[in-house]
Amino acid sequence: MQFGIAMATDAESWKVAQRAEELGFATAWFYDTQMLSADCFVAMGAAAVKTSRIRLGTGVLIPSNRIAAVTANAFASLNKLAPGRIDMGLGTGFTGRRAMGLGAMTLKDFREYIRVMMALLAEETVETEIEGQRRKIRLLNPELGLIDTRTPMRLHLAAAGPKARALTAKLGAAWINFFSDVPAAVKMIGEMQEAWGAAGHAKADLQATAFVLGCVLAEGEPADSDRAMAQAGPRACVLLHRAADEALSGLPNISPLPESVRREVEGYVALARAFEPKDAPYLMNHKNHLMVVKPEERPFVSAEMIRITSFTATEAELTRRVGDLRDAGYTEFTVQLTPGQEAAIEDWGRIMRKFV
Repeated sequence: MQFGIAMATDAESWKVAQRAEELGFATAWFYDTQMLSADCFVAMGAAAVKTSRIRLGTGVLIPSNRIAAVTANAFASLNKLAPGRIDMGLGTGFTGRRAMGLGAMTLKDFREYIRVMMALLAEETVETEIEGQRRKIRLLNPELGLIDTRTPMRLHLAAAGPKARALTAKLGAAWINFFSDVPAAVKMIGEMQEAWGAAGHAKADLQATAFVLGCVLAEGEPADSDRAMAQAGPRACVLLHRAADEALSGLPNISPLPESVRREVEGYVALARAFEPKDAPYLMNHKNHLMVVKPEERPFVSAEMIRITSFTATEAELTRRVGDLRDAGYTEFTVQLTPGQEAAIEDWGRIMRKFV
């Protein structure tokens, strides 16, 4: 099993990627959340010239936020800087779209976007819709060497539902899974393996990346210590944000509400009803999403919520959990480092060395 790190993108994220490479991490993933963090391609470009071995990936790019031709060009440009080290992670969108009050894009549009992007990277002429009209487009002069379309890049799809998993299998793409607990993750990779096999692929060929947030606790350290709150609290807040989105904007919530934290979640939703502006509560709801626990959120983030939503436990327990994921078929374990807590990479590096 390989290990990766992910981050809420900073223009200077190359510093974290550089340290990850020194420690032996296989991949650095950059979040594509324009309303919350820095541009992923700018940061990845800097990381490409500051590193030499670590893979660099979008974790994950949201197609609706830039046209397919721009994305194809951006990936090919990165590929020129770091040939053979680029991972094209795409998803239908949660954080980057919820920050604008939007739900996920349709799978139909997602599939079409991938078709156009991949055709362009294959140097094909492809027909697509631009500004309401059908147009034939292609990358006109890749032979000049300004970009690299020839060195292979890996396609990864974040796919939660059965139709998205079937698309991943059909395309032979790697799979990215965001989750909070091991039993659910094991069940989901089993379903992904079924879709993979149904598409005619060998089980051993599936590349599956597990994405988590968490904190490596010292013996006796509570799950809501200041350190754990900074490193894992933002993941717990996702439970709050999803519930508020559902209550205030009618957006779907795929996270069932655990009874053990019902009081905290309902308390936050009551608070969120006063968020301003009234016609855009998502602006306050998603501020600092997956990055920082806001002061107004802190009273609702309990140790129990952190435990059930994140990989927060002692080193021994986390090692066991990662081992269970590996045994289930995950090929990469990736943990997000929150802003200001980049030193946590050293803790996760200790766990990595037990597997690599």
